[in-house]
Amino acid sequence: MAQSKWQWLLRFYPAPGSVDRYERMRACSGALFGLVITGLTTYLILGKDVHAMWLIAPMGASSVLLFAVPASPLAQPWSIMGGNIIAAIVGVTCAKLIGEPILAAGLAAAVAIGGMFAFRCIHPPSGAVALTAVLGGPAVHAMGYSFVLVPVALNSLLLLLTALFFNNATGRRYPHVTQPDRTSKHNTTDVAPTERIGIKPSDLDTVLTRYNQVLDISRADLESIMLQTEMQAYRRRMGEVKCSSIMSKDVISVEFGTELAEAWEKFQSHDLTALPVIDRGRRVIGIVTKADFLHHAEMELHEGLGQRLTNLLRPSQLTHTEKHEVVGQIMTKEVFTADANQSIVDLVPLMSDSEVHQMPVIDEQKRLVGMISQTDMIAALFEHGLAEGT
Repeated sequence: MAQSKWQWLLRFYPAPGSVDRYERMRACSGALFGLVITGLTTYLILGKDVHAMWLIAPMGASSVLLFAVPASPLAQPWSIMGGNIIAAIVGVTCAKLIGEPILAAGLAAAVAIGGMFAFRCIHPPSGAVALTAVLGGPAVHAMGYSFVLVPVALNSLLLLLTALFFNNATGRRYPHVTQPDRTSKHNTTDVAPTERIGIKPSDLDTVLTRYNQVLDISRADLESIMLQTEMQAYRRRMGEVKCSSIMSKDVISVEFGTELAEAWEKFQSHDLTALPVIDRGRRVIGIVTKADFLHHAEMELHEGLGQRLTNLLRPSQLTHTEKHEVVGQIMTKEVFTADANQSIVDLVPLMSDSEVHQMPVIDEQKRLVGMISQTDMIAALFEHGLAEGT
């Protein structure tokens, strides 16, 4: 009986987290950096007459969100600024209108929460801001509505600026995107290919509506985690099929200084649609496609396409010209690459949603060793489907 009681109590003990030591140190260092800078800057701006109002206590709670969980919707810029300012206004108003501190404190917190819901800026430490305005004592009450600007708005802004700097400087994207970009590249109403099967956005919306609670994670992050979980499960089922297993190894490539006519001839003779651009060490520096040629051939619209393409490919024979002469002048520099030992499952979102048709494959030294096309991917996934069916 005693053992079952302890087991029942242990169910309330939090499960081990998945955050490593570096991330914990980063969060602690961020809070130290943010609060010290915020306090010192407020002191330098306001001087000695402000006394204890250089840094209010709720900023400590805000620092936990901004530096420990910067991806949370509760930690975003609009949340901290909007939530704290709304709470401060509500708190000062309740302190002025209601003489009973306990009632004023409870009403201030309740109304502040309602305001944060209405303006989509829920920030838990803002509840403490509302209580500080009511229970902060004569010094806070004497400030009246100036408490909203100084120190609440000033502290919030300074802490936000330190979070913007520190999180991005230490490799954490902040602010965090809370709404996924569902804009079709073709300006149509179709969703991305990876969203047409499996768990759909509408499925997630339905479940979240049914769940009917505030989640400390953005909808976009939740959807991303679910997609990655699906991919991990698929990777486990199909095994680790590496890029090196399905890539083309006899790769036709060009260099930055390859003349356009020579590159176009390679397109035609090898029936290709894309060529990786490499340096002398065979490191990928870009990619050039037939679409790049056609795009740059559109400059002389009064001529036919064939003539415009001919003009683009023909060398100018001049020492100085604004005309594009070599591949490096028309290539795409932002190029997706795959590692030879990478699972092909990782490439599915890039080749479907991002519409990457061909992807160079590199080795540990970042040298070009192969090329993977959408055709290679389809063949590999088809073979796996047949194998599962047998």
